Amino acid sequence: MDWFGWRRSKDQAADKATPFGPQEILRNLDKLVPQYLDEVDRGELIYPACKRKPSDAQGDLRSIWNHTRLEAIRYVTMVPRREFDLLADPSRQVELFDTYLRQQPHEDTVIEFTGSTMNDLALATVAGFNWLNHCAVLAEVERRKISGTLNNFRKIVFLAQQWWSTEGAQTRCTQMLIDREKPPLMLFLVWAEYTRLSKEVGSAAFFGSPIDRVISMRREALNRELAGRHDELNAALDELTEAMASFESARDPDDLAS
Repeated sequence: MDWFGWRRSKDQAADKATPFGPQEILRNLDKLVPQYLDEVDRGELIYPACKRKPSDAQGDLRSIWNHTRLEAIRYVTMVPRREFDLLADPSRQVELFDTYLRQQPHEDTVIEFTGSTMNDLALATVAGFNWLNHCAVLAEVERRKISGTLNNFRKIVFLAQQWWSTEGAQTRCTQMLIDREKPPLMLFLVWAEYTRLSKEVGSAAFFGSPIDRVISMRREALNRELAGRHDELNAALDELTEAMASFESARDPDDLAS
């Protein structure tokens, strides 16, 4: 374990265990979201995750990133009658995207469901983004990294709507999943954006400063601590560089091993 408190996972079996297909993601959420919320309700974890310090239970970067994402995705899992499964249904994607684009933006993190499944999924998706923006403020994420969140996602949804409106979209979707590629299913789009934003929140919460500044401070400290011990200094700087590159390239909390 290095000074970050994690290493990039080099276990191929562990990497393959990360849910890939839409049904795998849904099954994983069925288990992880209620499990996490139960731990919070029992007072076992500081909530929201972005308020944790490294010394707190599950205050490591991987956990903060993962739990912040779960906090955001819980809104769609709460849509009545388990209708959030429709986010992965190829036959309902055009309807999903049309409804989302008609949905007026809101700033709520507490929502009341309307009874209209598609409207509720759109409301819940926006609420998840609002939660991530709220956590970003608490963690003091640099504004440039989170500005225009809803507008940016709206552009993504518009492009996906065009993809699904073309002839043969469902057939292409099926083949892409067989080839372990990701078609623009609403579930994939939401999950990817929540993951990206949760990473920014986790980074700011864990490091407490912009990561570039943290890295610079760590380099200065190593130069002081290991002055005159060139081999140790070079090894430590190489490890720091590798750790930084690993974090920057990580696309999922499971890419980081405890």
